[in-house]
Amino acid sequence: MKIYCHIFLFALILHSSLAFGEDTLRRKPVMPDNPCNPFSKENIGGRRQIPYTHLREGDVMWQKRVWREIDLREKQNQPLYYPLELNACRSSLIQALSKHILNGEIIAFKDEQFMVPYSLSEARSRLVKLDSVEQITYDIYGNELPPTMVLVADSTGIYSRVLKYVLKEDWFFDRQKSTLDVRIVGIAAMEYNEERDYFRELFWVYFPACRSYFAASDVYNYKNDSERRSLDDVFWKRQFSSHIIKESNVADRSIEQYQKGIDALVEAENIRLDIAKFEHDLWNH
Repeated sequence: MKIYCHIFLFALILHSSLAFGEDTLRRKPVMPDNPCNPFSKENIGGRRQIPYTHLREGDVMWQKRVWREIDLREKQNQPLYYPLELNACRSSLIQALSKHILNGEIIAFKDEQFMVPYSLSEARSRLVKLDSVEQITYDIYGNELPPTMVLVADSTGIYSRVLKYVLKEDWFFDRQKSTLDVRIVGIAAMEYNEERDYFRELFWVYFPACRSYFAASDVYNYKNDSERRSLDDVFWKRQFSSHIIKESNVADRSIEQYQKGIDALVEAENIRLDIAKFEHDLWNH
């Protein structure tokens, strides 16, 4: 009887060892921990925006409001335009805006004074396009049935159609710190209609309300992949190309309303130089 027990135990141990060896030799699928980098990157995801310094009304001795246009077709602005598809490693400006607008975290406005907000359904209708396409179906005998129209939602096509942004910003001289500073007030997204060849204003957003989300959005860096910048860094460090399209004036006119062509570009450059000359003249003794 003892012999049979020993044989049974030996067989059981042998079977267990073979099964364990088979499990150890079998390769298990490995999920990537970080598909973007060979290391755990916590800099961008946990970043917060750099807070503005406190500014008193009495310290602002001069102020000028200007509007700028950012054309994403320029090379310097392409990190704000790409990628055009969803990417786990980085995002474009319109991807970051549309994501947080549709989640109800950023309010989209109809006007640049931020007085009339879009409802969530109205914002979705401007960002997500609905279209109908023909769908071919067959019966059980393989005969083609008349085509039916199916409603399809396009939520990524807007990424390629937003080619311009308009910035509203305030330039001011802070006499307490003796510096000329600028703060962006709002951003407007401009959608390009290729069929009619014109730009349509999609929405305005209040820039200070977007900074916390921009600080956590990674954008492409031409020179170093390990030193990715955030969207907030691009605006904070003024790493974009733009030109002035309007300054504050009594008639509230934009430059294109009284200048055309090369004269409009010259007028925009004159406005930029006037701001720079103001600071220069303060230190001219």
